[in-house]
Amino acid sequence: MHPAPSIIAFTTLSGLGLGLLFWLGIDPTPPTGWVGAVFFAIGFALAGGGLMLSTFHLGRPERAIRAFSQWRTSWLSREAWTALAALSVMVLHAALVVLFGFSLSLLGWLGAALCLATVFTTSMIYAQLRTVPRWHHWSTPLLFLTLSLAGGALLSGRVSVAMVLLAITGAVQLWSWRDGDERLARSGSDMASATGLGGIGTVRAFEPPHTGTNYLMREMVHVVGRKHAQKLRVIAMGLMVVLPVVLLALPFGHAWAGLAVLSHVAGVIVARWLFFAEAEHVVGFYYGKR
Repeated sequence: MHPAPSIIAFTTLSGLGLGLLFWLGIDPTPPTGWVGAVFFAIGFALAGGGLMLSTFHLGRPERAIRAFSQWRTSWLSREAWTALAALSVMVLHAALVVLFGFSLSLLGWLGAALCLATVFTTSMIYAQLRTVPRWHHWSTPLLFLTLSLAGGALLSGRVSVAMVLLAITGAVQLWSWRDGDERLARSGSDMASATGLGGIGTVRAFEPPHTGTNYLMREMVHVVGRKHAQKLRVIAMGLMVVLPVVLLALPFGHAWAGLAVLSHVAGVIVARWLFFAEAEHVVGFYYGKR
């Protein structure tokens, strides 16, 4: 599928921000005063900013508020509600911690749970799509959650926890790439199923369905060369997991920690680009692009 910059930024930033807020929510001794204000501000800026960026991919961004009305059937609507609930609870938790120097454990844990629920609902927007076999799998929410937790641990300064979670995330990502490469073939979709002409022999395209491009071809059909994708996977894994773990293993220093965060974010951006660019929508068979 076409990797829109707004969606890449949204899934990257909101995941990191919600992950940071998760760790601040479960922390029995969260940072207070100005230090706490900075940590919470970073979390809210990343989470809130990322969620706002997601509206830029809508055809009519001014109608984004209507997404709240479809919570019974739409994961996008559920994401909107859980995000609103998570940020509301975490704002109250942050106010108690920063302004009064104490926290209610129950409130913090509730906010943390809602943060993870928001990440989960975001992942389900993609995992529910049967038309994209690479996404339609339990590994999609697992990858979103592990990335959020690892990034949040890294941003919150939990070095040992971050190293373990980064290693787990790397393993999940590698397996997701390997298994995802085979899911389209396993789905049974082909030109015959796309055109509804199965059962009458071999189906092939005589000529393109359209003489020009259209919305489906712009948004749903994007082909990445295998060699190009493999290089980007190596870059993503190196920046997202390997380099941050190496930097965190060095004697602690704020410079190393800062570089680890920047490297991880850059790697997540590359991995997210691949997440969308490598997603083969079955409509590609209809246009002879698969």
